[in-house]
Amino acid sequence: MSHTEVFAPWDDPEATPLISCQDVTKRYGEFTAIERLTLDIFPREFFALLGPSGCGKTTLMRMLGGFEDVSGGRITIDGQDMAGIPPNKRAVNMMFQSYALFPHLTVWDNLAFGLKRSDMAKDQIGDRVEAMLKLVQLQKFAKRKPHQLSGGQKQRVALARALAKGPKLLLLDEPLGALDKKLRQQTQFELMDIQEKTGTTFVIVTHDQEEAMTVASRIAVMDEGRIVQVDTPGRIYEAPNSVYVADFIGDVNVIRGRVSALNGESAELNWGEGKRPIRATAGAGAVHDASGAFVIRPEKVTIATEEPTDRHNRVKGVVEDIAYLGNLSTFHVRLESGDLISAQLANSRRFANRGITWEDPVWLSWSDTAGLVLGD
Repeated sequence: MSHTEVFAPWDDPEATPLISCQDVTKRYGEFTAIERLTLDIFPREFFALLGPSGCGKTTLMRMLGGFEDVSGGRITIDGQDMAGIPPNKRAVNMMFQSYALFPHLTVWDNLAFGLKRSDMAKDQIGDRVEAMLKLVQLQKFAKRKPHQLSGGQKQRVALARALAKGPKLLLLDEPLGALDKKLRQQTQFELMDIQEKTGTTFVIVTHDQEEAMTVASRIAVMDEGRIVQVDTPGRIYEAPNSVYVADFIGDVNVIRGRVSALNGESAELNWGEGKRPIRATAGAGAVHDASGAFVIRPEKVTIATEEPTDRHNRVKGVVEDIAYLGNLSTFHVRLESGDLISAQLANSRRFANRGITWEDPVWLSWSDTAGLVLGD
């Protein structure tokens, strides 16, 4: 696929999904883990299921893999209804967080193990193992046992083993959870690269929003067994459909009030007696004269010591805290209303922004289109 073509089968009404969930429900006794969930995932997608612990993402993945039965509704994979079809009869493989490698077998034999039990011709197994070792760049480690490998290398062996049989769908359950932050970021790019090379559809379960934003073509944000929003990372970040999604993905400032004006793409929020209403872009669920919430990302808020008279949205406060993150500084500013608002500044010079410090009175401002007014 060339990078000039935009990969967006979900926008094409003619495209056939690889996975289709229709009204899928999963109950454990009285408890409903998944509630009438409908979702399509397309071939070659790198799809992320994202949400807090207990939101149902792992249950949904286990149903795709055949490790859990569906209580209601249906799941089809590649056009075939999956009801009653066991895991080993599905064109699906699952990679677990624990990697589950055989400790007594070499890397080479770990990769060959499943292939020897499949219907692959014996004389093709060696070539397939070599191709998988090359894919994950572990040719030099073929003779090592798992205990002689680092966490990142074990992770790549597990990935190669999961891909060896050429599944149409690979399920990854928190696959990078055991790795440290730097290695995790490096491995995310490796995963994307391997997914693109093999053309396999990947579905990843994660509670790490940065990970989902980095690897996925689309993200489903889940809450209490339901999908709250499915969209591309960029759309979910810039146009969340609820305060829950805005708050779950990245840092966000939230100010609650009443929607006082709604006019096409723009909205105003009244947020207190005698305060200038906030002007913003009208977002999902905003209803005139109903309660609403203004959400804005810290990087879209400007901080200054002088009042910026050229902007309608400007508020006064005092710097309560400063977080210095090397490339960024985040200022937490307490407004006169009691609200705490964060503003982020890029540190382009080594001792930049030293003009503003703790307890300083400051002005925060933002453009009329920088934030969203959402229904609350």
